[in-house]
Amino acid sequence: MQTMPAHAAHHSDREIETLEEFDATVSARGTLAGFRVQAVDLTDRTRELLATDTAGAVFLGCPMREDAAAKIRADGALVFPPVPDLPFDPYRGLVYSPDELFEFLADGYELTPDALAYTWFQRTKADGDIFASMLRAIHDDSVSDALDELLVGARVVGVMGGHAMARGTEAYAGAARLGRELARAGFTVATGGGPGAMEAANLGAYAAPFDDEMLTESLRLLAKSPKFTPSITEWARAAFEVRTRWPKGGPSVGIPTWFYGHEPPNAFASHIAKYFANATREDGLLARSTAGVVFLPGAAGTVQEIFDNATPNYYESRGEPTPMVLVDRAHWTEKLPTWPLLRALARERSMESRIALVDRIEEAPEALKRLGG
Repeated sequence: MQTMPAHAAHHSDREIETLEEFDATVSARGTLAGFRVQAVDLTDRTRELLATDTAGAVFLGCPMREDAAAKIRADGALVFPPVPDLPFDPYRGLVYSPDELFEFLADGYELTPDALAYTWFQRTKADGDIFASMLRAIHDDSVSDALDELLVGARVVGVMGGHAMARGTEAYAGAARLGRELARAGFTVATGGGPGAMEAANLGAYAAPFDDEMLTESLRLLAKSPKFTPSITEWARAAFEVRTRWPKGGPSVGIPTWFYGHEPPNAFASHIAKYFANATREDGLLARSTAGVVFLPGAAGTVQEIFDNATPNYYESRGEPTPMVLVDRAHWTEKLPTWPLLRALARERSMESRIALVDRIEEAPEALKRLGG
């Protein structure tokens, strides 16, 4: 079972994203010239800032004392100060964790950073304010940067499926077993990060290090709050109950969006790359699923994802086509006949050998391995 690549080793060696990295750089290099310091609280590093060359450096949303800020500006550094009264940090250096997005859940979901960011988005998304749209764009770009650093060297398999799949159903249990099997096979599971099929696959990856009993018991506990309506608070608390009983689960990635704010992120993805722009999120999720994508039964969103994924495979615009496995023959040939169109598109192109339709979820990992060569 692979772990996520260590964060610090892989980002640009000009980026500083934690206080530890800041201290290590100052002591090892004796200069911050040309560095990018992202969302690090430097309030207690005035002495270091006053004594260190910062020419050409950029400080993005780093709290610091006024005398330190004045000195580094005089050095020729660019200082983008923290933006007051925002419920999110647009310059963040790392992706989110479930604990961070669901902080204050004990007092109700509406007080969590996740809910507050959505409220801010609802208030600003239609007001045409260039400042608000700039903050959203900077935030999403920071999240993409952090996600790329996280996934260096990982073999990522996307699991797509609808938010409507309820806990306590056989379909949900199947999606969880799929996530678990993929994680145990050394893949990094990535989902759209929301409820339903997405949560089930992230839960499966979380369950990978434990015995079968843990997943069975988790599914039973979660079934008490089958959906995120009427109460997101109850739905999320059930997930944290599972995480508290079995801490240190396996890692996986969730890539949700505040665009669908009625749809909360799930707490089983250890790393959550949450976006304001759904288009950035959709494309980013598929582009990063370098080891293939499994499509579980879904509706319009999942159909869109199938063809969003098929297009670069058809034109080979991202290089070699990546495996695509559709699960549930009846769903994809009769209910929403996506498979015949996908097969017609693939005919006589190199993606033809990279697509498969399987009937049962259990067949998906084997199909992925076969298509991936």
